Amino acid sequence: MRVLLWHVHGSWTTAFVQGPHEYLIPVTPERGPDGLGRARTFAWPGSAVEVTREQAARAEVDVVVLQRPSELEGLVADWLGGRRPGRDVPAVYLEHNAPQGRVNDLRHVAADRDDLTVVHVTHFNDLFWDCGSTPTRVIEHGVVDPGDRYTGEVPAAAVVINEAGRRARVTGTDLLGRLGASVPIDLFGMRSEQLAGAPGVRSAADLDQAALHAEMARRRLYLHLVRWTSLGLSLLEAMHLGMPVVALATTEVVEAVPPDAGVVSTRVEALADAARRLVADPEQARLMGKAARAAATARYGLERFLADWDALLEEVGRR
Repeated sequence: MRVLLWHVHGSWTTAFVQGPHEYLIPVTPERGPDGLGRARTFAWPGSAVEVTREQAARAEVDVVVLQRPSELEGLVADWLGGRRPGRDVPAVYLEHNAPQGRVNDLRHVAADRDDLTVVHVTHFNDLFWDCGSTPTRVIEHGVVDPGDRYTGEVPAAAVVINEAGRRARVTGTDLLGRLGASVPIDLFGMRSEQLAGAPGVRSAADLDQAALHAEMARRRLYLHLVRWTSLGLSLLEAMHLGMPVVALATTEVVEAVPPDAGVVSTRVEALADAARRLVADPEQARLMGKAARAAATARYGLERFLADWDALLEEVGRR
């Protein structure tokens, strides 16, 4: 199949384009949000092909994977020469995010559409989004396995947050200082230097994915303090690496991290205690990391993820 999708979420798309299809990735000269093109810091296969607006208008497209309201509201039609997603070309709406706002007001932009399927990446999101009569499907994340690389040689916690300063309470940035009083924290991610000087927190360099995984795996544990998100892919990647997890018990985390893989709690003091214990006990950290990897590869493996998507794309393409 020929699948059109924008490069919106680098880690998710890296897994998605490993499938057997041809993936048309819009690109513009300035490589902005509506034409980022192929990834430069992730490994993508040759089947992920950049297309200009002119090429897309002439392209045969079997299905469109929508990911943003603007795509549904006109961007796709602009690129496909007037062809509308759902009506003129089969389409699914992939919702990456947990909804924002009051629980009674969480209406999805694709609600009440009999020509679309909304795909959620977690069961938590499917529970909270109001999609009306639109059919929904949950296809949980899949991760390209970086391998069992854990050494835990650095007695510190790894945290990955892009733009930690701007995202603030959403990503638990305000909690880093409290946890940093218990264990050293190495913060990775784009613009992590914004937090330089926070107590106990060392800002690491912005790295490509391969280098990031290597550095994460050297830390004793992975710390996940995000209050509100679907399910951080960096958390699943850390588990694939074989890292034990200390995480806030919010959104989908309680489903993803079993008890033998780490400590999950809404009590910051409990997380601080767990981080201290793991830093002090490398053997316990190693055993928890093995359990984390086993759980992640079983539930969030690439083969299951691609099989789920193949089945849905084939179903939608027959409409």
